[in-house]
Formats: sequence, C-alpha cells, structure tokens
Amino acid sequence: MDATFTAEQDEIRRTLHELLGKRCGPEEVKAAVRTAAGYDRQLWQQLARQLGLPGLALPEAYGGVGCGPAEFALACEETGRALLPSPLLATAVLSAPLIVALGTEAQCADLLPRIASGALTAALAVPGGGLSAALALTGNNTDGEWAGGGRAGGVQARRTEGGWRLYGEAGQVLDGHSAGVLVVAAHTGGFARSRTLLFLVRAEAAGLVRTRQTALDETRSQAGIELRDTEAELLGAEAPGAGAAAQPADGVSSTGARAAASRAAVSGEDSDVPGALAAVGRAAAAVLAAEAVGAASAALERTVEYVRAREQFGRPIGSFQAVKHRLADLYVQLQAARSAAYYAAWDPAQAGGLALAQALEALRATAAEAIQLHGGIGFTWEHEAHLYFKRAAADELLFGPVHRLRAHAALQAGLFAPSPREEVAV
Repeated sequence: MDATFTAEQDEIRRTLHELLGKRCGPEEVKAAVRTAAGYDRQLWQQLARQLGLPGLALPEAYGGVGCGPAEFALACEETGRALLPSPLLATAVLSAPLIVALGTEAQCADLLPRIASGALTAALAVPGGGLSAALALTGNNTDGEWAGGGRAGGVQARRTEGGWRLYGEAGQVLDGHSAGVLVVAAHTGGFARSRTLLFLVRAEAAGLVRTRQTALDETRSQAGIELRDTEAELLGAEAPGAGAAAQPADGVSSTGARAAASRAAVSGEDSDVPGALAAVGRAAAAVLAAEAVGAASAALERTVEYVRAREQFGRPIGSFQAVKHRLADLYVQLQAARSAAYYAAWDPAQAGGLALAQALEALRATAAEAIQLHGGIGFTWEHEAHLYFKRAAADELLFGPVHRLRAHAALQAGLFAPSPREEVAV
C-alpha cells in the first residue's frame, strides 16, 4: 500500500486550509452558530462553488466530484481544525449516501445534483436520539430497537391511498431545523410485521414541526422533529401493486384490497435499511475520526503557541519540564490517532470504529489539557479552548462513548464471544 498523498489530495487540503483560515476563525465561528441557520450560508456556497465540498464523494453522474473516502477525510480534517459550523456532516456524510444506496433513479436525479451544488441540505432523523446505534457504531442495528420499537414510540408510517404518512417525533437531529429534506427512519407494518424503512420528508410538508434545540456543541446544530400525519415519500421503489390504483378482486371489499396493498407495500420492500445505515456508519466513523484529529491538532497548536508566549517566574511556561512532558504525550497520542484516521479513510470497513474511538479520546485529552495549560483564562467559558472541549464531549455523546466503540469493534473482529442477545440480533 502506498500511503503517500497525491498532488490532488494535497491541493484539496491546502486550498481548504487557506480558505477556512481566512473565513473561519474563532470569532467567525461564534457569530455563525448564532444565526438562524446555525452556519454561514455564504461560506457554505463558496465551499460548494470553489471546492465542490458537498459533492466531493458523490458520483460524477449526479454532479459530484467523484472522489474517494481519502479525499473526503482530508477535507474533513481541515473542517475539523476550524470547527466549521456547516451542514456537511448531516448532508454529505449521513444523508446523501443513503439516497445513493437506496433511492430510485428519479429520487437520485432530483436530490443529489442539488446537494452537490450546495443548493439543498439534508438531515438524517433517527427517533430516540440513537444515532450511534442506528449507524451500528456501538452495536448491531438489525433488531430495530434504536428506532423506538414497533408497537409505539419513535416514528410510525402508514400507507394511504395518496402515499405514506408519518406520525411521531425524533430528537437530536443534526441540522434538522434548516435542512431542505429529511431522511426519516420510521416503522411500518404495525407490531406483528414491524420493519424500519427510510422516508423522504420535504421541508414544506404540512404537519412537519421543527424546533432548534440547545446543544452543548453549538457548531453542530441539533433540532427536534415532530411529524403530525406528515406526507412522506418512501426512499426506494414501491412494491408492485402497492399504489392507490390497486383494484379489489371479485368478492373482496375495497377496504380489504387497500389493507392487502398496504401489507404488500411493507413486506414487498427489499431494501436493506440496516445494512445501508451500517455502511454509512463505517464511512462516517472515518470522516468523524479525521474531523476529531483536525480539531485536536488545532487545539494543540494553539496551546503550544500560548505556552511559548506566557511567562511565569521570568521565563515561558513552555520551558518547564512538566509542561513539555504533557505536550509531548499529547503529540504522541495525536499522531497515533492521525495514523488510525488515515488508515480508516483507506479502509473504513476494517478500522472506522477503532479510529473514531482513538481520535475522540485524543481530542478529549487535548482539549482538557488546553484548558489546563491556558491557566485562569482557559477556564473562562468564553475562551476558544472550550469550543474544542465542547466538540469532544458532544461527539462522544452523539457517536460514542469511546469504550462502546472499542467494544463493538472488538466484537466484530472476533476478539470476544458475543452475548446471547447479540447472537440473536445477528
């Protein structure tokens, strides 16, 4: 394996680093997250036009750049370094790959070119705040418990003559308050035939209520989603004969025919939703690991710069041996996390979860030490060191925790025997 980056990959990193260095400093980040959208719309459009960032990993047939996971990871290392508030994660990492994997040709042709151009943003809505479980980062997602259960809870979908209707709610939806389209996980078929499918809900749909929530990490906007008999479109092809045009057979009432058509629509769908979500989870883990490495790298650089300038007892505090040792330990941990993140970008299926665990741990340690080594000023809530600390804590809450990421990765690698419950799920 040749691990050397190509000239094109280095150019992506350099261009993004320069642009974000000019447009996305700590004060710009704080200003952007306080806007209604939660990010700088002009900067988002600039990133889309100049770099094609939203469509970096999308197929060229749909207006994307057609790059691989390595290029996307390098780009996200730079967005993580700047703590860029943007819909990139929700749109390009979580939602767009699901549309590519499960959507019909018409759905892909309608949505993906607009996503690639930056004109449309998307969000993945998972009931119960179980994003890490839905993406199979901390356990198997085949049992459907992460979606709220089939009898009640979560989001329920029912077939009508006009299509599909959704009822329920989901919280902690990344960029859900501003997304133009939602990819919603919902139960179909009632309790006996319960199954989780994915649906598209347009921002203008009647009965959709979206409320921006207060989040620990303001750079990752979150929203609560309420669906009140909201019109939705199944992501993927409908089962043959499941539409409203199905006619009753002789001796069968129209009500019975509609019920049969509804059952056929649910049981006839052959899309592997858990598998698609798990594949997205593996790729997302590599991207998130690169983001965390970028954030940790920036936090360490700012801390080193500070201890070189801050004097105590007539000399820079960075010259004290204890401070040097602490910074050296952080550097070693960060470099190990970077190596793991780059390997995960090359092979997400094998190393995504472990790389994410190592990167989140490195970010948490670096952010904590940054606060400590900045002294009294570092403990003030307004100091920029807390931006990194909040990102570390929030990412672990959303996609971890670290020990569960490692435990699941070890289980998948066959290092430990699965529990009886996990054997049933498999």
